Amino acid sequence: MAPSRPALGRRVLLLADMVHPFVYRESFPSGVPDVDLVLAAGDLPGSYLEFVASKLTVPVVYVHGNHANEKVTDEEDRRVPPRGVIAAHRRVVEEAGIRIAGWGGAPRYRQGGPGQYSRAEARWGLGLLALKARRGVDVLLTHAPPLGPHAGQDFAHRGDPDITRFLERRTPSVLVHGHIHEYEGKKLEYVDERGTRVLNAYGYRIVDL
Repeated sequence: MAPSRPALGRRVLLLADMVHPFVYRESFPSGVPDVDLVLAAGDLPGSYLEFVASKLTVPVVYVHGNHANEKVTDEEDRRVPPRGVIAAHRRVVEEAGIRIAGWGGAPRYRQGGPGQYSRAEARWGLGLLALKARRGVDVLLTHAPPLGPHAGQDFAHRGDPDITRFLERRTPSVLVHGHIHEYEGKKLEYVDERGTRVLNAYGYRIVDL
């Protein structure tokens, strides 16, 4: 089990699951404290991610959600990844002095979903990600939640046991996820038994790490 690397002195903007009107406005980031990093936890239009990146001078790191709607349409009607942002799915990236491991999508709940994965795909993919993170990571950025208090009440929003397994193996200081909407009740954050701070990024939040 790799030791966690404390990520201190960083203010982070969290986004997930909705185009928040306080962010998506002409005067943004007026009225928002300075941040060092943006972490986007999925199900956000690519145009929204590009907008945030155009308004801020800090890195924007994202993973895709279960709706896989992050791509944008370019001038030749091809859907391409958003520009000016950093895709972290299946990768370990370091931005603003923070090491981030990324895993997008959600456990499969119906056939044909492009942003969904099987248990075998999660076991294999998150296992490889754990190998890439063997020197430790500060943040695990996912769309789906782990098992535990933030897991949804329905099958489509259930917790992912392989995300929990990653936490057991690499004990990041922070897990940031999306996917759990306000209709599930306010599930903002908790600290798990390993000491990982688990944050729901739904909507718009600013947190200090």
